[in-house]
Amino acid sequence: MSVQIQSLHMQANTPSSQPPGSPPASARPSSPNPLLVGPILPTLLRLALPNVLSMAMTVVVGIAETYYIGLLGTEPLAAMALVFPFAMLTGMMSAGAMGGGVSSAVSRALGAGDSARATVLAQHAALIGLLAGLAYTALMLAAGPALYQLLGGRGGVLAQAVDYAAVLFSGAVLVWLMNCLASILRGTGNMRTPSTVLLASAALQVVLGGALGLGLGPLPRLGMTGVALGHILATGAAVAWLWWYLAAGRGRLRLSLRGLQPRWPIFADILKVGALACLSPLQSVLAVLVFTGLVARLGVQPLAGYGIGQRLEFLLIPISFGVGVASVPMVGMAIGAGLVARARRVAWTAGLVSAVNLGVIGAVVCVAPDLWAGLFTADPAVLGPAREYLRLAGPAFPFFGLGLTLYFASQGSGKVLGPVLTSTLRLVLVAGAGAWLATHSGAPADYFALVAIAMVVYGLSTALAVRLTRWGKPAAG
Repeated sequence: MSVQIQSLHMQANTPSSQPPGSPPASARPSSPNPLLVGPILPTLLRLALPNVLSMAMTVVVGIAETYYIGLLGTEPLAAMALVFPFAMLTGMMSAGAMGGGVSSAVSRALGAGDSARATVLAQHAALIGLLAGLAYTALMLAAGPALYQLLGGRGGVLAQAVDYAAVLFSGAVLVWLMNCLASILRGTGNMRTPSTVLLASAALQVVLGGALGLGLGPLPRLGMTGVALGHILATGAAVAWLWWYLAAGRGRLRLSLRGLQPRWPIFADILKVGALACLSPLQSVLAVLVFTGLVARLGVQPLAGYGIGQRLEFLLIPISFGVGVASVPMVGMAIGAGLVARARRVAWTAGLVSAVNLGVIGAVVCVAPDLWAGLFTADPAVLGPAREYLRLAGPAFPFFGLGLTLYFASQGSGKVLGPVLTSTLRLVLVAGAGAWLATHSGAPADYFALVAIAMVVYGLSTALAVRLTRWGKPAAG
C-alpha cells in the first residue's frame, strides 16, 4: 500500500501526457490499487474485518458499562438512559458523520492521484476535530441538565444523570479528535491501525471504568462518575497514540499543523459531506429522545427496561459502522477515479452484508430476549418492557443495518442528501405517531412497535434514495 501511495504522489507532481478529460492513471485496469480493481466482496470484507472487531469491542464496552451501572441500582440505570443518547451522538457525529466526510475527501483525493491535497485535507480534518469537539463539550456542559429534565428526569435520577454527564462530556473533545484522526487513516485505506488503537482503547475503558466505578482493589468507589472517568482516560490515550503515529509519518500521510494556512475550499470539501451528514445522527438521536421522553412518563421501570433495549439499538450502529466505514474509501477512490458503476456495486454489497449481520442479531434477541436483557437486571418490572422491546424491534434490525450502511457508503460518493432526508422522514414518523400514542394512552408495547416500523421505513427509503441519486465524479475543488 505504501508503494501505491508513493506512486500516487509521483503522479500528482509529474506533468501528465494524457489527453484532457481522460481517466487518471489510478482508474486504469493496470493500477495495483486493490480498492479500485480488486473483487468487491473479498476486498470489502478484508477492510471491514478490523473495523468489525474493534466495533465488537465497543459492544463489549456498552455491555460492561451497563452492567456496572446496573449493579449500582435502578435509579442509576434510568439516569444512564437519559444521558446515553447524547453520549452516542458524540461518537456518531464525530466518527460516522464528520469522520465519513474526512475519509471521503481523503480517499477521493487519493483516487484522483492527488496525495498533496490529501495531506492538506488531513491537516484541516484535525483542526475540525479539535474545534467541533470543544464546541460539543461546551454545549453539553451548559445545556445538558435542562435536556435531561426535559426528557422526564426527576429527583435522584436527574441528579445522578447530571453528575455522570458532567464528567463524561468534559472529554467529548477527545472523542472528536480520536475519531477524526482515525478517519484520516481510514481514508487512505488503512483500516487495521485505527481499529487496533480503538480496540485497545475500548479494552482499557472496560478495565478503568469498572475499577473506578465499582471501587475495585484499593481504588475508591466513584459510581457512575468513575465509569465516565475511565472513558476519558482511555480515549485520551488513543488520541495521543494516533497523533504520534500520523505526525511520525507512519500513516502514509504525514500530519503536522506547523505552517498550516486554513483554506475554506479545503474545509468545504470535508464539510459538504461531513456537516450535512451530521444531520442524520442528530435526527436519529432526536427520534430516540422522543421515545425516551414518552416512555419516561410511564414510570422508572419502563424507562429502565427501554434503556436496556435502547442500548442494544445504539450498539447496532457500531456494527453497521464496521462495514459501512470500510465502504467509504472504496466508494471514494472509485468516484475519484471515475469508476461510478463500481462505486455503486460497493455500496449495495456493503448494505446487504450489514443487513445480514443485524438480521442475525435481531433473530437471536427476538427468540431469546433474556440473552441481552438478563445481563443487566433481574427485576421483573424492568425485564418485562425490555423483553417487549426486543421481540418487537428485533425483526426490523436488518432494515436498520441496510439504511445505515448505505448512508455511510453515500459519504464516499460525496452525495448524502438523500440518506439524510430519510432520517428526517424517520423522525417525522416517530414524532407524529408518538404524539398520537401519547394522547391515546399508548402502552410501552405500542411505542416499541413504532420503533420497528420506523426502522423498516428508514431502511427502505434510504435504499430508494441511493437508487435514485445520480453519482458522478465530484468537481475539483
